[in-house]
Amino acid sequence: MEETKFDIIVIGGGPAGYVAAIKAAQLGAKTGLVEKDTVGGTCLNRGCIPTKNFIKSAEFIYEMAEAAGRGINLESTTFHMDMPGAVKAKNKVVKKLTGGIGMLLKANNVEIFKGTGTAKSANEVLVKDPSSGTVLKTLKTGAVILAGGSEVVKLPIPGVESDRVLTSDDILDIQSVPERLAIIGGGVIGVEMAMIFAAFGSKVTIVELEKTILPFMEKEASDIVLKSLKKKGVDVKTGIKLEKFEETTSGVNLTLGSGETVEADRALLSIGRKSDLSCIEGSAIETERGKITVDDEMKTSVAGIYAPGDVNGRKMLAHAAFKMGEVAAVNAAAYAGVKNCKGREKADMRFVPSVVYSIPEVASVGMTEAEAGEKHEISVGTFPLSANGRALAAGAPEGFVKVIAERTYGEILGVHIAGHGASEIINEAAALMAMEITVHEVSEIIHGHPTVSEAFMEAAADCLDKCIHLPPVNN
Repeated sequence: MEETKFDIIVIGGGPAGYVAAIKAAQLGAKTGLVEKDTVGGTCLNRGCIPTKNFIKSAEFIYEMAEAAGRGINLESTTFHMDMPGAVKAKNKVVKKLTGGIGMLLKANNVEIFKGTGTAKSANEVLVKDPSSGTVLKTLKTGAVILAGGSEVVKLPIPGVESDRVLTSDDILDIQSVPERLAIIGGGVIGVEMAMIFAAFGSKVTIVELEKTILPFMEKEASDIVLKSLKKKGVDVKTGIKLEKFEETTSGVNLTLGSGETVEADRALLSIGRKSDLSCIEGSAIETERGKITVDDEMKTSVAGIYAPGDVNGRKMLAHAAFKMGEVAAVNAAAYAGVKNCKGREKADMRFVPSVVYSIPEVASVGMTEAEAGEKHEISVGTFPLSANGRALAAGAPEGFVKVIAERTYGEILGVHIAGHGASEIINEAAALMAMEITVHEVSEIIHGHPTVSEAFMEAAADCLDKCIHLPPVNN
């Protein structure tokens, strides 16, 4: 059996894996990457990029319905949703991006092996046929980076194997709009899909076990999204357990713990993802609760093996995986003895922004108000987008920016945004928090006008009770 010697072998070509491979190659390491599917992983092929494509289509539809309020009198606002056309447009974007990653890997001389990768040790990786499990190739290496990503979670609920119960992977290639769509899970995926398919014409019902949708977000942000969903005709049922699915002649029925039945043509199971640990099959690598245990250097319990991204479950976000992949590559290169690589880099996950691409968007970075209040004396500043000129001009006055700061020195502990442009503004907050900029300084930074991002500066000023564009509290 053919054996090839590398400095570093990366298993998995998703956000953590392809970034790790490119970074390792840039450091001078002879690098190989094992990928069973298309490079780009969940994010590019089945997650953030495809859903954003559909979200943009949904925004067009919602804005068309609001055109008359701007003096744009359309002859008709009726439309027909061509799902095969929408899927084709989505696939075009995905293909362009995954093709670009392939070109980057090739340009950096990363050798790609098609198959399922398994780490036998820090010095040996098996490449197997995904279907038969037959070993196709043995790769010898100086270090291994495990970036196997994640897979869809399936609950052990009676009836879940029905073809009418879709995963978040399945629904991105659906060829017709369901007349009735039941979504199980009111987290990021569930909320985004509800916004999308409500715009496309489905009667959507969300069933969420927790007492609120988006339970990890600030309540004010969750409440704004809930209000928006209801305005769009989505029926949201919270604090209710799903008991079973039952296939019918025309669709699928959901029996809830309350005794209620939800009738649907299709159901979407969107309760999250779990680490894909197939890359450590039979190895002694330490795991905890289904995730590979790593330190801040992305080192596993086995010397010479690193595990960035979703496989470690620290932050299951593509942008966090990018950073973890880079850190893993630097440290793996040092372990493998690559010239001039000293390693010892760490991934700081304190200021990783989270975004929900709902309509309106919500985003956060750092602590919630409750978390910050348990550890510090805090001050909280809030600026409503109803007082922001750009948001009003855009017809998007719903939302706010909230800044949570340590009271004595003004350290920014958390920023929470709901509204137009939240996904972009949150990056300014994350950058300034990482640089240890205080609310005193943010409140003095001149922002362009009119912009929604001004609201971040205004909220920082409100932390200090000196916001110009809000009336005094006691007035």
